[in-house]
Amino acid sequence: MASVKRLKRVAASQPGFIGFKQSDDLNTGKRKRLNKNKKKNWNKHSDIQDVEEFLDDVRLQERAAGGLISERTDESLFFLDIGEPKKSIQPEVPEEVKGKKSKSRPLRIDLILQHNSLVPPPKDILAHQQPNAKKLRRIAEHAAKLAALGVVTRRQKSLLNRRPARASVSKAKTSANNFPERPYYNLWGEDAKETADPYFLEQTGKKLVKRPEKLNAKPSVLPAVEIIAPGGSYNPEFFSHQALLLEAHEVEVKKEKAVLRIEKQLAVNRDDFPTEETVFQEQVEGLVEEDNEEEETDEEGAVSTRASLQQEKKTEKERKRERAHKLKLQKKQAVQEFTSRKQQLFQLRSIQASLKREELQTADRTAQRKANQEAEKSMPRRLGKLKFQAQDLEVQLSDEIPGSLRTLKPEGSVLKDRFKSMQKRNMIEPRERAKFKRRHKVKYVEKRSFKEIT
Repeated sequence: MASVKRLKRVAASQPGFIGFKQSDDLNTGKRKRLNKNKKKNWNKHSDIQDVEEFLDDVRLQERAAGGLISERTDESLFFLDIGEPKKSIQPEVPEEVKGKKSKSRPLRIDLILQHNSLVPPPKDILAHQQPNAKKLRRIAEHAAKLAALGVVTRRQKSLLNRRPARASVSKAKTSANNFPERPYYNLWGEDAKETADPYFLEQTGKKLVKRPEKLNAKPSVLPAVEIIAPGGSYNPEFFSHQALLLEAHEVEVKKEKAVLRIEKQLAVNRDDFPTEETVFQEQVEGLVEEDNEEEETDEEGAVSTRASLQQEKKTEKERKRERAHKLKLQKKQAVQEFTSRKQQLFQLRSIQASLKREELQTADRTAQRKANQEAEKSMPRRLGKLKFQAQDLEVQLSDEIPGSLRTLKPEGSVLKDRFKSMQKRNMIEPRERAKFKRRHKVKYVEKRSFKEIT
């Protein structure tokens, strides 16, 4: 009991202690005289409220303020507000030095709201408890004993014999909304990544098909809008306009040559026309000499059958002679091959030169093939039954060139130009205009009003 009184006096006489809850005066009334020698009166009549209040205040300060306020410094409790400091002209500091030395100081409000309690959070006892812990511990100890003896259980054998499962994809953990370091989420940006199991998506048909890389490639390297040559301007230079005229002239010459080639192929020589005599000979040919030909064919067939019957059976001597001749030919061929191989030893230099020549030829062919492939990328491909025909050049003659843009006559069609451009870039196949064919004949009927007039 003396120790309790001593704690009371110590709590009351501490000058630096600042209590959150100021208690009343310690000596509030007249003390009762009781017999403290008996143990039953110790807890019944001892007053320890002031000690409990003191300890509660100490615990509250440790939780809220991070320690006793009396032990804190004045700078940590108070600060002098003198307004914003005046900006003094300072020499420029490079960014590298700024990033290393200067650090952003936290705000006062952040320091006030910072959690600085010295009391650790209480442990969750239920979290450390495990159901059937004693049973599981016995099973683990038994398994350790069997492993030390080298005994493999039936369950372990089945696990070892089982086929390895496919590596499971770890699911991405979504960050909480109150996590300040989470990345910025754009609502109108790209689609969210699928975090579900790929096997589940594949089986349910929700997995997107992978887009082939070939679909991203353009069908042609040509630009969508081709710029006309400088000679096609309304006021071109002389030489550029002549070059464009020459190009148009070459195109027309090629067309005329193609037409002439077809006419030559279809042309017929007048000397090759049949006459009456040649027509009569063709009609009479094969009618007079049919009997003689049949007799000759019968005689030749009889002779051939006799010769075949005579040559069917061979004697043993003839067979031996043929076998010896065959062996002789095989030996001769083997000797020729052996000698040719020996001769090749003295032709190593020429063989190496020929191999180098072949390598160069193959390299040239591959380079030519690649060049042809690159050139084909800018050429129209055969997509349909019709072949692509380039559009006529829109060029004006020298006397047709206007003096100003107002007097320029429009040429061509924008719609046709775009249509031909899509064909040239292998986007659509070349096609012809559909021909209109009327299914039924038009029937003309005179109306009654027209008959009355006539």
